[in-house]
Amino acid sequence: MNKKLKVALVGILLVLIGAFLSIPKIVSFGGTVLGGYSASYGVLNAILTVIGISLILSGIFLISAGLKKLTFVLASIIVFVIIFSVGTIFSFKSIISVSDDEQAAEIKIEASSPDAVPVEIPMGSDTKAIADILSEDGIITKPQVFKIVSKLNGYDGKYQAGTHILKKGLDLKSVMEILVSKPESVKITIPEGLTYKQIVGKFVAKGIAIGDKFDYAMKYEKYDYDFVNQIKNINNREFILEGYLFPDTYEFSMNPGEKKIINIMLSNFDSKLTKEHYKRAQELGMTMDEIITLASIIEREASTSSDRRLVSAVFHKRLKSKQAYLQKLQSCATLQYIFLNREGKVHEQITYEDTNVEDAYNTYIHPGLPPGPICSPGMDSINAALYPDEDTDYMFFIATGDGTTKFTKSYEEHLKAMKQYGLAK
Repeated sequence: MNKKLKVALVGILLVLIGAFLSIPKIVSFGGTVLGGYSASYGVLNAILTVIGISLILSGIFLISAGLKKLTFVLASIIVFVIIFSVGTIFSFKSIISVSDDEQAAEIKIEASSPDAVPVEIPMGSDTKAIADILSEDGIITKPQVFKIVSKLNGYDGKYQAGTHILKKGLDLKSVMEILVSKPESVKITIPEGLTYKQIVGKFVAKGIAIGDKFDYAMKYEKYDYDFVNQIKNINNREFILEGYLFPDTYEFSMNPGEKKIINIMLSNFDSKLTKEHYKRAQELGMTMDEIITLASIIEREASTSSDRRLVSAVFHKRLKSKQAYLQKLQSCATLQYIFLNREGKVHEQITYEDTNVEDAYNTYIHPGLPPGPICSPGMDSINAALYPDEDTDYMFFIATGDGTTKFTKSYEEHLKAMKQYGLAK
């Protein structure tokens, strides 16, 4: 073998040994930093890197000496281009790729863990917006790297909207795996006729809300809806938006936030009301808040569509009556609302003493509608409040106890019906 060729081969060997000692350290450190994490190079790594680079330079010198056609500078350029091209490829690959086992592993962070960070991804967010959100929440430090890695791995367009539970220190791939999976959620059904406190109790029981925080959000947060801004009568109302948390089945992500829950329910309510509903309320000479208040009483007093329209007719007639005693709606449902708020439970049977309890919501002693809704009514009751049965002259009614309602035209007939159903002696 030619002596010069042997020298060149020794040089190549030194370059390979030097690359083995130094390049993996540099690649690992660079990959960690590029991935958005802090890293310490270490004394040992520094020593090995210096030795490795020295061997590479010595190898390059021998290569250029053995192959005279290659100058030292040209040989250096060729070697370093090859080494760092390979190093860059492996470095970038280490960032954008994980093993099959890691990909298969389910990544789940408990919302209750102390280092959990709920991250809200709005509907329609693109990768740039998501990267900015993650950066603001401290999950990543280099949004640009996130966008590149997301693009190369095919995650763009696959991220799921909702509240995801993340934590600081996760590698980029883990963050992406969590964001492309559907956020953990819980379904909750709010039936018609529940009071605000009963609704809150359901959310608390599901573990997605805290009572005190819900109360604060209900009392002090601002909600930009026309029907909210039109509520004028706020006296004697602990929760102004009582009655407006629309009954329905909802699906919430874990830890959605109390204000968001309220906003979603108010938005649902807003979507149900049309211009025709508001127009009809004006035709009746009532505000929408008065309609919802009336509907909430109807909701608690009757259980069928036909009965609700008849109950609505009775209340509309009494509200317009010129006789003082008829202007008092005398609804047991308003009394039960009082007891539920004061005592946490309803009374099994309404007594004479109950009808005289001093409270703004007591329609036995105060004429007209109460200060506000007593529950969240459904659309059937809202429509009944807007469109009462116009072909009746009933002025009284009682609940018979079997889910039906007994209607009467005069007070004498009303007393007779009460005795018939054991509600009076």
